[in-house]
Amino acid sequence: MSSTPKEFLESNLNSIRSTIEASCQKAGRAPCDVQILGVSKTVEPDIMEQAFDLGIKEFGENRVQEYLRKSDILHRDCCWHIIGRIQTNKVKYLDSRVKLIHSLDRMELAEALSERGSKINHRFPVLIQVNVAGEETKAGISPQGAKDFALRVSRLGNIDIKGLMTIAPYTETPEEVRYVFRSIKQLSVDIMRERVENINMEVLSMGMSNDFHIAVEEGATMVRIGSALFGERVY
Repeated sequence: MSSTPKEFLESNLNSIRSTIEASCQKAGRAPCDVQILGVSKTVEPDIMEQAFDLGIKEFGENRVQEYLRKSDILHRDCCWHIIGRIQTNKVKYLDSRVKLIHSLDRMELAEALSERGSKINHRFPVLIQVNVAGEETKAGISPQGAKDFALRVSRLGNIDIKGLMTIAPYTETPEEVRYVFRSIKQLSVDIMRERVENINMEVLSMGMSNDFHIAVEEGATMVRIGSALFGERVY
């Protein structure tokens, strides 16, 4: 992976941007309203730096340990996201450099983040992870329980709810998971109707390398792109 040329990344990024533009045009949206998040799991800092220089300013890490390692050695002023499931005993390592946590899925984690935020005088921006398809292998609140969960979290200190995140089931026919993204969009509308302080639905993090074009058509404001940008990796 460390030998990946910058031209390879640039070609992939141009293709991703073209796809987003086409999807936005189809949906009557502006491409500038969709943020590309580079999923940097297993990607080393030198490659991330090349991606940054091509315009990828936001990176998502699955593990807190990897965020800590890379954030200390990456020589770029990028924005860090935690997109994987967070164990409560790892919350103590999070700091104000984390721009957004995508995977809030239980009150235990919310309370730990609130306590950590109090200790470091920081409000953690979070997304509530919703498991639309009900897959047992994936984390997330059920769509039916998401609104109540958001209301409960909103009462805690040092947490700002910025929107929703979901992971659609993998399929070779992305059209099959359009309902997942459509459901998240509608859920965000329903939650905003509650008009609760400290709840904002400005971010819809949905869509990955194989299905982000469908997610954009259905309202994604942030797409999490790994292999389509950095190439296939061995996990």
